[in-house]
Amino acid sequence: MSDEWYYEISTGKVTKGKEGSVLDRMGPYPDEATARRALEIAKERNESADADDED
Repeated sequence: MSDEWYYEISTGKVTKGKEGSVLDRMGPYPDEATARRALEIAKERNESADADDED
């Protein structure tokens, strides 16, 4: 079994290993806690990229 964790966008489910559609999956993440923060991490990265664009 994979040691990588994933976040399913449509359900909010966190899984160990790839499950569901690749179009509905974020990851991989190193651990469950990080996978649970997937949307927050994506938001932080988007905000950082937007700030870089403004510079």
